[in-house]
Amino acid sequence: MVICYHRRPRLTPMSMTGPVPAAEFDYELPEELIAQYPAPQRTGSRLLCLEPDCGHIEDRRFPELEAELRPGDVLVINDTRVVAARLFATKSTGGKVEILIERLLSERRVLAQLRASKPTRAGTVLALADGIRARVEGRRGPFFELELDGVSSVADVLAAHGHVPLPPYIRRSDAAMDRSRYQTVYACAPGAVAAPTAGLHFDDPFLARLRRRGVDVVPITLHVGSGTFQPVRVSDPRTHTMHAESVEVSLRTCERIEAARGRGGRVVAVGTTSVRALESAGREGKLRPFSGETALFIYPGFEFQVVDCLLTNFHLPRSTLLMLVCAFAGTDRVLDAYRHAVRCRYRFYSYGDAMFITGRGSVRRGPIP
Repeated sequence: MVICYHRRPRLTPMSMTGPVPAAEFDYELPEELIAQYPAPQRTGSRLLCLEPDCGHIEDRRFPELEAELRPGDVLVINDTRVVAARLFATKSTGGKVEILIERLLSERRVLAQLRASKPTRAGTVLALADGIRARVEGRRGPFFELELDGVSSVADVLAAHGHVPLPPYIRRSDAAMDRSRYQTVYACAPGAVAAPTAGLHFDDPFLARLRRRGVDVVPITLHVGSGTFQPVRVSDPRTHTMHAESVEVSLRTCERIEAARGRGGRVVAVGTTSVRALESAGREGKLRPFSGETALFIYPGFEFQVVDCLLTNFHLPRSTLLMLVCAFAGTDRVLDAYRHAVRCRYRFYSYGDAMFITGRGSVRRGPIP
């Protein structure tokens, strides 16, 4: 098979069929079900299995995923690595500022969110540890551009002074164990400010067992941005501005996926980030190498080209991630499964339990009525 590598432009949200209110993607969740810490062992989580065609739900443990995967399948993982992207600073007035770096623009320039008691303006100088200073150069949408002085690189600052950027629903400070547990065991490409959380359940022995079973494991890279936690605040999701994220789908990964399809295997995406990367690379009806940014919004009515099965965590109400899962398995099926998970006291969100959606059935081929 010959695939020509080419750099493609940034992808934008898909057109959607019919107005489906954002309120349709809502559910009630007791706060105590939001996991504040990971399970003692990576593979120690629960696994809710959903068959979207019939709506069948089964409660399992994560190691039982091995039995759900078949020899010849290909498991697609996101190898992005979370950087210690949270810094703390003070203004000249003494006001405290929390900096969450969204992405590196150059060796000393970053795009970041700033959280402070009062608005931060261009020209403001922020004092960090060890005499490091960051000057606010201006705004770019919801983010600020910062230039750091007195450092060779931002990476050095993060290595010395950065904190793990735990999600806002984890209501505690980061701890030493988060540096390893809020990171997949296969993370190798630095650039994310949030973990691809479906991958947190795997450890090396489990992945080795899958390979021995005949399941190929291939990487893509999607650097998860802080926008992943933003709810859809507009009533019509079609008007939502999707955050863009950097993606890399290699020629080798495309070849291995096509080889799996050729032998009758399924494409099993680990997490919504892997889905977005693969479907961005497959928008022309054929999987091709992809390098660039994607702002692809996967919403009910979306026609999937690549992914056959999905392993995912549970997601926030009205989030683009929940909408993606609803596009894959049907809104009614997914929200029924979420209600079941609440009744059965599953643990939710980044450090919570997992859900495996089997097959690509007719239930998700069209828009929600």
